[in-house]
Amino acid sequence: MQAKIVQYSFLFLGVLALSTSAIFVKLAAAPSSVTAFYRLLFAVLVLLPFALFNVDNRKELLGLNKQQLVLGLISGAFLAIHYVLWFESLQYTSVASSTVIVTMQPLFAFVGCYLFFGERFSKKAILGCFIAVLGCFIIGWGDFKISGQALFGDFLAFVAAGIITAYFFVGQKMRKQIAVIPYSILGYISSIVFLGVYTFFKDVSFTNYTLPTWWSFIGLGVISTILGQMIFNWLLKWLSTSIISMSILGEAVGTCILAYFILQEAISWQQGIGIIVTLAGLSLFLFSKNRV
Repeated sequence: MQAKIVQYSFLFLGVLALSTSAIFVKLAAAPSSVTAFYRLLFAVLVLLPFALFNVDNRKELLGLNKQQLVLGLISGAFLAIHYVLWFESLQYTSVASSTVIVTMQPLFAFVGCYLFFGERFSKKAILGCFIAVLGCFIIGWGDFKISGQALFGDFLAFVAAGIITAYFFVGQKMRKQIAVIPYSILGYISSIVFLGVYTFFKDVSFTNYTLPTWWSFIGLGVISTILGQMIFNWLLKWLSTSIISMSILGEAVGTCILAYFILQEAISWQQGIGIIVTLAGLSLFLFSKNRV
């Protein structure tokens, strides 16, 4: 029970940190692929000392077998595609709408966990999932009918949701074998390579950005990735992809609140109701899963 409390506490911290992602992306005046590239590059720069100077982490990195290397490359490819699609979606639709759609990943996670990991869900857990998803749709519903351009952004975010779920499935398998830092380093570096090649062929500059944009890159790397996504990577050793994906629905709530204070994006009564519904659904799901 005490272990669960610790895990769920870190889960809350990860969701809170991840909620800053869309804010930093909006503040970064740079192409989506460049933003994703520097997000992971700064994260790797923070992690490298822990990988190189820790004996256990260094041994694991040097001792990776062929299957682990291949899975790491696949993991990095999924992450690169996810970031490009999601960051690009923010060019067409609002922070709230994009974040809501990209957090639809539980729909993919439930099916995948059932088919590939044999995970079963109680009726209360399924009900909690649908309530939380309903809350997210309430939050972003106004954006879904603004224009064709907004709908295109929503579509990109939806595809990104499926891709990031696949990333977590790979992580759920790999985290049973290797520690979080070697796993994250492997995936992030391979993702940086994919993003670097993609950006190069798009003929986009890697430099000539404003100081606020560079600070946004650093914020994405340190806060959104190290304190956010990497916490999820760490928790995958004990928690399933379905729990991680469901918890990330809380990102829509956190992002709406942060967008209100930082970007001056108003929270309507409709979004307020959606926030309450989402939190109620998440609470029911997590409580039900903890009792299964």
